[in-house]
Amino acid sequence: MSERAHRGVALAALGAIGLVTVAWWALALYPAATAPEWVSRTRLACFGAAPGGLPNAGGWILLVGEPIGMVAMLVAVWGDALRRDLKALAGRASGRMVLGAAAGAFLWGVVAAASVVLRATPDDGAFAVNQAKGALAPAAIAAAPLALTDQSGQSFDLAHLSGAPVLVTFAFAHCETMCPTLVRDVLRTRREAQRDDIPLVIVTVDPWRDVPARLSSIATAWSLAPGDRVLSGAIDQVNQVLDDWNIARRRDPVTGDVVHALVVVLVNSDGRTATRVDANVDGLRTILAGL
Repeated sequence: MSERAHRGVALAALGAIGLVTVAWWALALYPAATAPEWVSRTRLACFGAAPGGLPNAGGWILLVGEPIGMVAMLVAVWGDALRRDLKALAGRASGRMVLGAAAGAFLWGVVAAASVVLRATPDDGAFAVNQAKGALAPAAIAAAPLALTDQSGQSFDLAHLSGAPVLVTFAFAHCETMCPTLVRDVLRTRREAQRDDIPLVIVTVDPWRDVPARLSSIATAWSLAPGDRVLSGAIDQVNQVLDDWNIARRRDPVTGDVVHALVVVLVNSDGRTATRVDANVDGLRTILAGL
């Protein structure tokens, strides 16, 4: 194919990279208050972002590194053609207008993304900012009462486990992405920290379907250890527990699915104070390593 036939191809590829990057960032920073569940699930899978939250460290690396890598590849393969196309575009008045509009759109996007990040607040005020490192640090909170029914059909009361630390999280069985990922991450983090002696307690956020009779199969599906518990009970009873633990949630009355805060709470051995960490369990890994 002649050089004339190749003209514009490199520039078109650069434009395609720009469009993909815009779509990628728009998905990652979609307004949490209006995001449908499929968006929340996609954000978690792609960027490690909990509902209402920002991407985790891996998500930010992907958002920034992916376009940089694609542009670098384009320059390596079609560097001369890209420079020629840009020079030809800048040589026309209409081309300069296009380049100016693209530059303006880029600057607007940077400002808009920064505004979203600056306005974002950690889930339910559960984090304090570590000013020294500029990171989100786990914050101590009061452990609320927790008394429900476990997978063996027995009454469970968190107060009876006082004297040893306990991990508490919240999920539901019909969730196919976020909840199993959260449970799997917590179990892996606990194993890597060599703290399998710390029991994991999972409270359902879907008492309508996760009734006590189904908890045994749920525990098996999530590969819980013998000392771990998955809890449910009457709808009003479970909802009261979720309210007491400040678990933000929204149930779709049509599908029954629940969009909820993804958090893990480490209840201290005194049974009264707890540390709430984010769904990506980076904070949990640090805490368990220090026990």
